[in-house]
Amino acid sequence: MAVTKHKKIAQNDRALKAMLASAGCALLAGLPTQSRAAELDNWDFDTAALIYAEGDSRVSAFEPVVNATRNFDSETKLNLKLAFDTLTGASPNGATPSDQAQTFARPSGKGSYTTSAGDQPLDDTFRDSRGAFSATWSAPLGRDWAYSAGGYLSSEHDYQSLGANGTLSRYLNQKNTTLTFGLNLSADSLNPEGGLPVGLSRAPVPGSSTFSTDLSNSRDGSSDNKQIVDVVLGVTQVIDRKTLMQFNYSLSSSSGYLNDPYKIVSVIDDNAGANYGGNFVKDGSNLYLYEKRPDSRLKHALFWQGKRQLDNGDIVDLSYRFMFDDWGVNSHTVDLKYRWDLGKHYIEPQLRLYTQSAADFYQRYVTSSDYQALDEVSADYRLGDLDTYTLGFRYGYRLSQDSELYTRVSFYQQASSGDSGFGKLKDQELYPDTTATMVTVGYRF
Repeated sequence: MAVTKHKKIAQNDRALKAMLASAGCALLAGLPTQSRAAELDNWDFDTAALIYAEGDSRVSAFEPVVNATRNFDSETKLNLKLAFDTLTGASPNGATPSDQAQTFARPSGKGSYTTSAGDQPLDDTFRDSRGAFSATWSAPLGRDWAYSAGGYLSSEHDYQSLGANGTLSRYLNQKNTTLTFGLNLSADSLNPEGGLPVGLSRAPVPGSSTFSTDLSNSRDGSSDNKQIVDVVLGVTQVIDRKTLMQFNYSLSSSSGYLNDPYKIVSVIDDNAGANYGGNFVKDGSNLYLYEKRPDSRLKHALFWQGKRQLDNGDIVDLSYRFMFDDWGVNSHTVDLKYRWDLGKHYIEPQLRLYTQSAADFYQRYVTSSDYQALDEVSADYRLGDLDTYTLGFRYGYRLSQDSELYTRVSFYQQASSGDSGFGKLKDQELYPDTTATMVTVGYRF
């Protein structure tokens, strides 16, 4: 799980991709035997809880999930999922560290917080909770067709999402080949604390003589909307009794308010003098701008996955994803899992590698001589150059054919890079590494 203030960038098409992944063959669930096809008119449950903690006392999260599936026959199912998560900690606000203490207004405009000299500016009042529910119906359409249809909703204090999705699958070659078309529609509403910031407007600084004016000028209403349309085309091929491959192409279109209303950008003084390379002071206070992103985004992604069950029962699972968009972001993801079958026990180590190029409008900071000519800018590290890896380890114990206890521990490391700055800025750590630990405990029955 990507735990951030607005993790909805990847969240809205998750249900669609999950349905498409399951449409091809039972092998994707771990190459089980066909005995479960005979289990009719029963419920399957999967309950789990995730604990997520970033290093340096940053964001932490707790997320319990209940997933229930009613099997009416071997192909007709109703899936219900309920999740609730709470997040606390300190989140980067986008400003650069400085050789002087910095004071920032709370997002609501009421109160302030101060970052010491040399420290990363973090909003330490980060609090959030979210509830989410989804339902999906899957059934056959004759012998060679199948469909699924579903909907979901999620709500937190400043963000609501409502969506519908569906897939249509065609079986060929004695059901060894599956062609799938998927569609997801999402309507999201944002109502950030303190109102909706105007992109590139001046962020109010507590104690400045222009605080009230800056606060008023930086807001444009209390809420706005975002729409997302996702289309996925997929083919799943059974190569032999122990080998499966899948290939997907997905297209995602987002429009509306795509800014993060809690992110700002530092304006740095680029004129020679005592403050050269430090925060630019205007009207007696440091100058920060609210970020501004384009109001639309079009993403393309190619995904390949292969699974192979070895003669000893072990399973090798390898996938690769390439994504590119009209913001200039390109990313590559490689995910490798190997499951050792030890009778009632199994262990599954995982290695996930991810690399990303920066968006065209990403800048870690802007300067006093060019900030007035900007059209778009964001200092959000999630849009910068990133290299990450995740090491995971899952252990499972089968209590019976239909029940299992499992746990997964994962360690995440992120490294960012970019322009190292000039003047006083060169002495600051502009791209700190991020680490996180994730622990999941679950029971399937």
